[in-house]
Amino acid sequence: MNVLVSRAVSVCIASSTLYLGFIQPSIASENDTLISYKTTQTITLDGQPEKKWEKAKPLTMVLDYMPYKPDQYEGMLKTQYSIKSLHDDQNIYFFVQWDDPTKSVNRFPWVKQDDDSWKQQKNLDQTGHENTYYEDKASIFWAINAKGFSKKGCDIACHLADEEGKVAGIEQKSAGRKYTRKDGETIDMWHWKGVRTGLTDQFDDQFVDATKDPAANSNWGRKGDSKTGGGYQNNINEDKSEPAYGGLVMNLDDNYAIQDIDKAPFIDTYKPGDKLPGIVVSPFTGSRGDISSKAVWADGKWTLEFQRKLVTTGENAAVEDVQFSDLSKTYYFGVSVFDNSQINHIYHEGALKLNFK
Repeated sequence: MNVLVSRAVSVCIASSTLYLGFIQPSIASENDTLISYKTTQTITLDGQPEKKWEKAKPLTMVLDYMPYKPDQYEGMLKTQYSIKSLHDDQNIYFFVQWDDPTKSVNRFPWVKQDDDSWKQQKNLDQTGHENTYYEDKASIFWAINAKGFSKKGCDIACHLADEEGKVAGIEQKSAGRKYTRKDGETIDMWHWKGVRTGLTDQFDDQFVDATKDPAANSNWGRKGDSKTGGGYQNNINEDKSEPAYGGLVMNLDDNYAIQDIDKAPFIDTYKPGDKLPGIVVSPFTGSRGDISSKAVWADGKWTLEFQRKLVTTGENAAVEDVQFSDLSKTYYFGVSVFDNSQINHIYHEGALKLNFK
């Protein structure tokens, strides 16, 4: 399918979302409101359904709206999704589960070949994105002050390339770009990435603003929160012929990314067929590391437990982060999950609501 479709199609693409409006989505159930219940118990992030979570009523839904069908996609077409929330005087906590028959953490691995060269495994689809050698992901978008989000959800920030392949008058290879409609409007984007942030027990805390000049930012309005250190980088040497760092042979249980503190110079003593991770990771510090998490995959299901301060105080927090400062307000959000895909994902239409109790 050619993703450069007509103006009538609503598209969003930002390595986290892409929408094709002519595909009929599954609308959230009549109960589209998540309640965050007050707790005085200590919440330990371990990805386990402990008794303290029994107090929280889940908001459940079927996610079955997909943006496009990659040529070689073998992932899920729909999934059952559940989210709970608790809060105390300082933090808000979430307990999310979704069905996924496979744990996908084999993201762009390096494989030593029979001729002693190295090859990074890739299998790009018709849009130039990966759905074979990638990672499972999940995201939550929160309205900060973007007008229209309460009705349309994160689709409000999605902008389609026109028939000439242009977005905002600028020629693009991408089918669309993400940015808010007016200067000063922002959306908070919480993005859990199974490989890039899974081993550091964090989300990648990001946001969307009104930038629509690729010279100012290559990802247009999609940006990372302010950080003082940490993050992830590709494990590749300068001429892109082999890994930059070595270490233990890759496995898909606990060594599918190289921790920055463990990275070692690449010395090729490996045998043909050995794999090395394609990414080097370290914990974010600063505002980009605001969201702590623990993810567990077992018995065909991901469980993701995470927390953030109700009110953040980092650099540019008012612009980059939703602030749960008024517990009498309704906060609007949207969710999606990715089954081993770079941009293809499964989500719901419109916005969900969060209230505190």
